[in-house]
Amino acid sequence: MNRVIEQLHRTGIIPVVVIDRARDAVPLAKALVRGGLPCAEITFRTQAAGSAICAMHENCPEILPGAGTVLTTEQADLAIAAGAAFIVSPGLNPEVVTHCISRNIPVIPGVATPTEIEQAIGLGLDIVKFFPAEASGGLKYIKAVAAPYHQIRFMPTGGINPQNVSEYLAYNRILACGGSWMVPQELILQGAFGQIEQLCREASALVKEARNS
Repeated sequence: MNRVIEQLHRTGIIPVVVIDRARDAVPLAKALVRGGLPCAEITFRTQAAGSAICAMHENCPEILPGAGTVLTTEQADLAIAAGAAFIVSPGLNPEVVTHCISRNIPVIPGVATPTEIEQAIGLGLDIVKFFPAEASGGLKYIKAVAAPYHQIRFMPTGGINPQNVSEYLAYNRILACGGSWMVPQELILQGAFGQIEQLCREASALVKEARNS
């Protein structure tokens, strides 16, 4: 298994982060690591995303920073140059996927239908993001579409929360789940990294409980 993919699986819940100020990146990364979730999907929804990834990469070697909401090859290149270890996108853009593969960086595109899963397989992928997870049918839907595609594993994101994440994680076709409840934007802006650390500890405990049950 690829080292990056192995760490995503081991972490279990990937914090999906919207960060407005690059100066918050390092204290946030340290809070994630202390809380037991040493990964982050930094979404390219703000101007600070690239700088935040770079700051995490250079100053917190314990964390695995990735880039989310990557819609173009240009954004992918910016993320890779900043030190992103993996790329996540909300949909399946073949141009972005093939570009990331050519750059030798793991890419996890979003899918919601069997047709998109087959497109991902055709591009050589064996891991996809299922998005938006709950709105698209949740775990019941994943189990239904997973049956014909034995080689595919899923990273559901969208509507994942402390009440339903354990059920997802207990299914062996789930690589990890993406979630944002432990990294709410308002706590980052408040500098409440102790609270974020505690939320991460609680999320990490859910991973252990779900996978050991």
